[in-house]
Amino acid sequence: MTETLPADVALVLEAVLGEDDPVHLALRWQVPHIRVRERCTCGCGTAYFDLDAQAVEPAPSGPGTVVAAEAQIFTEDGECPGEILVFAQGGYLSWLEVCSWSDDIEVSLATAQRLLRP
Repeated sequence: MTETLPADVALVLEAVLGEDDPVHLALRWQVPHIRVRERCTCGCGTAYFDLDAQAVEPAPSGPGTVVAAEAQIFTEDGECPGEILVFAQGGYLSWLEVCSWSDDIEVSLATAQRLLRP
């Protein structure tokens, strides 16, 4: 089942995809055309996308699968318990991954929304 783009995914994509990078800008144009196909069942917030490739142009990220954007998550104490990775396949948004490096701090999309530094 494909769901419309949830607010937590949209807000994190907006925070991670900057407007100064041509790849990020092209991927931002794709956001209104993506839907969540599946989410990780552990609760981290990782989301896999479906995208109508006929509706938008590919980003100049190159062929194959690439990490098109990444952002580290920092706590108020300066600790870095994880990061957000945005993957593109063939220039199209493919998935948003939430990576946790900490056993002490829960890392999720909700955490990322609060703690991502621009």
